[in-house]
Amino acid sequence: MEFETLATRKRIAEALERISPPPQPAPDFGTADAFVWHVAPDHLQPVSKVSRIDLSLLIGVDRSRDTLLENTRQFARGLPANNALLWGARGMGKSSLVKAVHAQVISEGLPLKVVELQREDLPSVTRLLNLLRASSERFLLFCDDLSFSHDDQHYKSLKAVLDGGIEGRPENVIFYATSNRRHLMPRDMIENERGSAINPSEAVEEKVSLSDRFGLWLGFHPCDQDEYLLMIRRYCDHFGISISEDNLRAEAIEWQATRGARSGRVAWQYVTDLAGRTGVSL
Repeated sequence: MEFETLATRKRIAEALERISPPPQPAPDFGTADAFVWHVAPDHLQPVSKVSRIDLSLLIGVDRSRDTLLENTRQFARGLPANNALLWGARGMGKSSLVKAVHAQVISEGLPLKVVELQREDLPSVTRLLNLLRASSERFLLFCDDLSFSHDDQHYKSLKAVLDGGIEGRPENVIFYATSNRRHLMPRDMIENERGSAINPSEAVEEKVSLSDRFGLWLGFHPCDQDEYLLMIRRYCDHFGISISEDNLRAEAIEWQATRGARSGRVAWQYVTDLAGRTGVSL
């Protein structure tokens, strides 16, 4: 009977291991410059080729570009640097800037790995930080399109990155996030909580103050038509796409009108269409 009980326990343990396998060991960080964090099981997946554009192709974000680039250089050199929140208009190059800055820094021979963390995986961030803390490499932890809803508790996990709790944020990790919202939550939800709470100031302080924990706030605003056309011309010159100024202007303006928007993303989508029509690879 005792033998059967032990055998049963062993089968149960094996079944549980199959359902929730143990975390995989840290990868060889020398194999790639970029990684993506996954859970169940926890592991870092190397990215052999990062989807990004050259820093020189980003138009209308000169101040944000220079500030973020210098901050990233400082960190890669082992000097003090701030966590950064890139917020503002959709499609204006926030995530593109982070990836382009990383590429520029490593092209200068500075040691820096980028690790992408999905918003829904924020509850696992403490485990990720412990993994990165044990490495001698320096890491840019990147979370794209970060925001929180009214009843979302993931923001509490983010504090482990920004404040680090009793251990503090690992010295070899810096955190960059992009968001369409400066305070990481919708304005109507802020007002709703403020209006319905017994103590309005305390009702939203915890969530709103989260963005205050970023040392750098870099704002991105909608581009005007001249910037939009300049983005497209810069792309065409870079990729060798031949088109006259008159045709480019007419087509690009028509393209933005059909999209009902004007942004860096819309400019890239037009260039993608133009490249396809003219037989040019991007």
